[in-house]
Amino acid sequence: MKIAIIGAGKWGSALFHALGSKNECVITSFHKREMNGFVSIEEAFECEVLVFVLAAQHTREFLKANFKNKNQKILVASKGIEAKTGKFLNEIFAEFTDDKNLAFLSGPSFAAEVMQNLPCALVASSTNHDLAKFYASLFPKFIKTYPDDDVIGAEICGAYKNVIAIASGICDGLKLGNNARASLISRGLIEMARFGKFFGAKDQTFLGLSGAGDLFLSASSVLSRNYRVGLGLANGKKLNEILRELGEVAEGVYTAEAIVRISENKEIYTPIASEVFKILGGKCVQESLQDLLKKR
Repeated sequence: MKIAIIGAGKWGSALFHALGSKNECVITSFHKREMNGFVSIEEAFECEVLVFVLAAQHTREFLKANFKNKNQKILVASKGIEAKTGKFLNEIFAEFTDDKNLAFLSGPSFAAEVMQNLPCALVASSTNHDLAKFYASLFPKFIKTYPDDDVIGAEICGAYKNVIAIASGICDGLKLGNNARASLISRGLIEMARFGKFFGAKDQTFLGLSGAGDLFLSASSVLSRNYRVGLGLANGKKLNEILRELGEVAEGVYTAEAIVRISENKEIYTPIASEVFKILGGKCVQESLQDLLKKR
């Protein structure tokens, strides 16, 4: 059974490296890359097993243009919410294939460390338990992978933690100290869980690898793109300049907008995400800090 990785950025390349250590793998992307195992998009879609590692904002358009449903097994390793529609990735993929063929990967995992075969633990979530177990079995020994069924919980954790990571980067960029960062991340976890509870996510998901694990990682390291966005904002850089320097997608920038739109529509209290969204829109970080401290 051949696996195709759809998306050849850092995370896609890391998964190609990891899954390729015990499976036959190919990889593809929007643009041709000079790397072993690279194939055309058409050839990749002939595989029975697909792993999607595309930017959340481009996923729908890519599927519309390229995907042909042949009952493939699909693992979605992207994290984010579509800003224009507020749709979660599981909702987008469900427009193109059956839920029983879909699983979602989450958990703390920097691409650079996966490329070095350093140990980590992940979660494969699906409403189809057999599919979740199947994907868990594909990973090499240095990646412990747990099957789970809380798809919406894993999705929200993976998307929301990027927004909190931006806030944490701002906190550290302002040199507010360890106490402030720990307080922010803790309150961020509560905010994530409150948002998730509205959509029926399980509390334990937010305390596990998908939630606390991924949040603590992304909100405390310069290896996190979203954390680096926050650092740049705290240092007075313009968002466009920060993104240009990154040279890659920081999903939290777009997810912040989606969360705020959803929370306004559903009347969910999301103070940190709301302030991050305002800062991304140009609000002074010091003013935002003072406003956040006034909130309950």
